[in-house]
Amino acid sequence: MTRFNLPDLGEGLQEAEIVRWHVAVGDHVTVDQPMLAVETAKAVVEVPAPRDGVIRALYGNPGDTIATGAPLVEFEATAAPATDEAAHAASPAHAEGGVVGRMPVSDSAVPAAFAAPTARSHGGRVRAVPAARELARRLDIDLATVSGSGRDGLVTLDDVLAAQKNAASGTRLAATSSMRPAPDPNDAGEIEVLRSLRRAMAQSMSLARDNVMECSVFDDADVEGWHQASDVTVRLLRAIAAGCRAEPGLNAWFDGSSQGRRIFHHIQVGIAVDTPDGLLVPVIRDVGSHDAAALRAEVNRLKAGARDRSLPATDLRDFTFMLSNFGVLAGRYATPVVVPPAVAILGAGRLSRDVVAIGDQIAVHRRIPLSLSFDHRCVTGGEAVRFLAAVIQDLQLPS
Repeated sequence: MTRFNLPDLGEGLQEAEIVRWHVAVGDHVTVDQPMLAVETAKAVVEVPAPRDGVIRALYGNPGDTIATGAPLVEFEATAAPATDEAAHAASPAHAEGGVVGRMPVSDSAVPAAFAAPTARSHGGRVRAVPAARELARRLDIDLATVSGSGRDGLVTLDDVLAAQKNAASGTRLAATSSMRPAPDPNDAGEIEVLRSLRRAMAQSMSLARDNVMECSVFDDADVEGWHQASDVTVRLLRAIAAGCRAEPGLNAWFDGSSQGRRIFHHIQVGIAVDTPDGLLVPVIRDVGSHDAAALRAEVNRLKAGARDRSLPATDLRDFTFMLSNFGVLAGRYATPVVVPPAVAILGAGRLSRDVVAIGDQIAVHRRIPLSLSFDHRCVTGGEAVRFLAAVIQDLQLPS
């Protein structure tokens, strides 16, 4: 028997969620045949078989979160394994960018990183899947008091939820009859553990909170001169390019550990796309080099791919600036969050008709509310408002 472990899918990701299995126990698989689809914070990825064999056991069901390096599939090999180099070169998933990283296979019952007779590692730390560890932190539960039901005592999400429920029951039993009964937490419904995109968003927002000194400025662009059929998103992208030309320091990454910033020549704009599963940020490459038709075609492609989760990981990384066009739904101003290592994000509110003063006269004009957030550790207030002024100047052009 050979046990196949969840490979490193790249980007430093520590876990993935099983979306669907393509195989079942008893199936014969051939090398590079897709065995299952997993979802990371970046994309849905197909994981191929590393060799020929017969499936003997599957570890995990759709919806389960599996740590990188944890057991995934156990099968009986029917042919000698391909070398790492040969499997890597032959794999169509590698050729298409579907799977990043190496595919480790072990003949031991559990990979060395997970082989421990108890729930504690050699360093004394309680062993738990990352999602369970995060949930325990939020619920203020000591993992040392949780009994793990996973392999070799590994603490799972269900174990943490059970511990939370038991703690709540104990609190209610300890209350005296003279005290007002504590509210039953179950009355508010079941705890929904964040998965997939929502978990990734929570992690990104925590990273931003802990690492960015955020500041925001607000203004409006008068777009009364626009044609009725003007493409708002495309105009915003063009205006961002104008702003970056005026103040290149906002098209940058900042490294807090080295106290240095990297300014980019190409403008890669991440656009926030709202999906039923959560927020996804595909990236439009080299915004300043494309005309309106090309930008619109790329926006359409990325939005469609984001909503059906078909975008490769390469379309979801390395943005140098961000755009949140939340005004297509509602809202005028916001404080959009800068996600490191980027240093700025532009938010566009709902296009509206406002009463404005034109000289000594009163008029009604169409205007777009703008909200610019920036990392004040490396972007000055002057740079930010000059960027915003250049954005407004470009938006106010008739076409």
